[in-house]
Amino acid sequence: MLVYTAHRRMGFVRMLISMAWLFLLLGVPVAHAQAGGGAKGSVDLTTAIMQVAKQTIPAVVHIEVTERQTVPNPFSPFDQEPFFQHFFDLPHNMPKKFNREVKGLGTGMLMDAQGHILTNHHVAGGATKIEVLLANGHTYPARLVGTDPKTDLAVIKIDAKEALPSVTFGDSDAVGVGEWVVAIGHPRGLDQTVTQGIISAKHRRGISDPSSYQDFLQTDAAINPGNSGGPLLNLRGEVIGVNAAIASQTGGFEGIGFAIPSNMAVSVAKALIAHGKVERAWLGVSVQDVTPEVAKSAGIEERQGALIAEVVKGGPAEQAGLRQGDVVLAYGGKDVADASALRNAVAVTPVGHEVQVTVLRGGQKQELTAKVGNLAEANKALLAAVQKHLGVEVRPVTSKEAERYGLDLHQGVTITHVASSGAMGKAGFEVQDILLAIDGQPIENTESLVTMTAAFKPQQRITVLALDHRSGNTGDVQVVID
Repeated sequence: MLVYTAHRRMGFVRMLISMAWLFLLLGVPVAHAQAGGGAKGSVDLTTAIMQVAKQTIPAVVHIEVTERQTVPNPFSPFDQEPFFQHFFDLPHNMPKKFNREVKGLGTGMLMDAQGHILTNHHVAGGATKIEVLLANGHTYPARLVGTDPKTDLAVIKIDAKEALPSVTFGDSDAVGVGEWVVAIGHPRGLDQTVTQGIISAKHRRGISDPSSYQDFLQTDAAINPGNSGGPLLNLRGEVIGVNAAIASQTGGFEGIGFAIPSNMAVSVAKALIAHGKVERAWLGVSVQDVTPEVAKSAGIEERQGALIAEVVKGGPAEQAGLRQGDVVLAYGGKDVADASALRNAVAVTPVGHEVQVTVLRGGQKQELTAKVGNLAEANKALLAAVQKHLGVEVRPVTSKEAERYGLDLHQGVTITHVASSGAMGKAGFEVQDILLAIDGQPIENTESLVTMTAAFKPQQRITVLALDHRSGNTGDVQVVID
């Protein structure tokens, strides 16, 4: 009976939806919807997508890149084998590697009349040649202004004598889940393709590189290879995201796409145009998400904030009075949802800027002021400390390594160099081994490792949870700090 009733209800709902679509096809205005909060007026759903496309397509560009790659010679191992040389007619003294050119396609958007184009790092970052095709059919060579792998963003520039249109950027923080959005790009080389969908979710993190600064908008607007770097727009025609990735088992569209929020993209783009690179701030803490147990003991009703696990001695956080065990509830006047949110908020703070930090300590809220430092400069000093105390150099775990060993994306760092006389060299560690935790504290990335290392003392004995790259097995290893 319940199933039958449900089917009758679903049939009624389908009938209403069909009538609505019929009205749309007949050009009858069904409703006026508020776009992005409604403060800037309503839009007519019967013409909204058409208006967004008409307004934006002139400023969306097709990007064709050429990248030079070095590949190993597949016959190189048989260079000295007479049988293979005779059978395959191989020449003597073959080169070990070959250079080849690979072409790729992507999308970009004109930011201003000067010809600056915003796109993805994975589109233009490794290119040796970049060609840009405008919507009016004109083609221009482009040069790379700057790229930021940590956010997968890049800015390229064309020099055109003609007047250039540009997109308008909106406030991605104001976008709501369920809001209608439009994607424009060049999927599989099909120029000026327009698709529509909704915002499926916000604040998606850990999608690809665990060491990157991610805060994706998720959308079900159709995104395919070639859409990368194109705009995701609200129904007022404002760019609220840069299309960057999809989750797919087939390599094609499956309804799960990700866009970099416009607020992050604009901040990065301005830095790239002004300086050619992005300078990020550093607070000097290692943070974790607030667990239900921590929330209960701290008297927090909801799981929010970032728990400070370690404080770097002499860093901005220590100088500001932050302590291990504090829960950061707000940063710069904005609530902190979790550890990743705090990390991203710190990263976009201007270096040297003073910012208000609200912490929960002993059940009481406290307001502190921290003057953030330069992440690049801090990492140089701290990575030197890692090499000094542990005798290794490390990098983040790649997505391929995570898949191979069954690791989470935010888990571990890979050893790239081992000093035989160093602490970890003496303990038997090798290049490509993965460090997962120290004394039960998870290692999420290089920043968390350097934060832990900063607190080490000479001759201190630590327990390192590591993964052996040869066998894939994990185990604890005792290491004595130099």
